[in-house]
This record gives sequence, structure tokens and C-alpha cells, in this order.
Amino acid sequence: MIEYLTMHLWQIWAIVAVICLILELTAGDFFIICFSIGAVFACLTDALGGGIILQLIVFAVFTLASLFFVRPFAVRFLHKGDSTRVSNADALLGRKGRVVETVKADSFGRVQIDGDIWKAVTNEPQDIPEGTNVRVISRESTIITVETIN
Repeated sequence: MIEYLTMHLWQIWAIVAVICLILELTAGDFFIICFSIGAVFACLTDALGGGIILQLIVFAVFTLASLFFVRPFAVRFLHKGDSTRVSNADALLGRKGRVVETVKADSFGRVQIDGDIWKAVTNEPQDIPEGTNVRVISRESTIITVETIN
């Protein structure tokens, strides 16, 4: 068995490359794919007749090279705009919803936005009745401030 593996080491490199690609799908940070790139070049080195030492050197060189050159390019190209993307409750600002429990002018009510129900207040002098369409204008913790949409 060992003799077979040493004679067909390219298969092990191919398996390592595929496993790294699968693991990259779960991570998505373009780190593990660098090992896959190194394994592909080591596989090619074995197919061209290179020894185990040369394969390990090629694996290390191409893995490091892809860490320093391929990964930054991939992160920059495929994750552009991530630093300005709002998330969580900040993504609610400007969203539209429907009042499901009257929002009283001096108290709280409930607003549904995309299936989620939020505790809401209003700056308007009158109550906002149930069924009214509203827009989120601000938030404080988990309480949103809404205004009526005309």
C-alpha cells in the first residue's frame, strides 16, 4: 500500500486540493484555498516526475505565494463594499413596515418589518393606527422610531 502511494503521490495531492476547496466553501476567507493551490502545483510536480522533496518545496512556495499575492486580490475583489455594509439593527434605517399594534404618541407600539416585529415609538403628535405604513427614521437599542408614509 505504501509503495502504491509513493508511486502515485499525485493522487494524494489531488485529494488534499479537493478537501481544501471543500473546506474553503465553509470558511469563505480565501485562506484555505491557498493550500489547495499549493497542492495542485505539487500534484503537477509529481506528475512531471519530481521527487517528494521537490513536491514539498513546490507546495510550500506556491502556498506562500498565493497567501501573499492571490488572497489579497481575491479578498479585495470579492469582498468589496464589506466595510460600508450595514448590518443588524442599523440595516433597518429607512426600511418600510406596517403597524401591527397602534403606536401611541406618548407610548410604544409594534411595527412589522420583513416578518419581524419591533417595538416602536413616534415623534408625531398623533397616534399611528394599526395597518398604517411607516418608515424607520432612527433607532435606540431595539426600539425604532417611525414616521407615517404619505
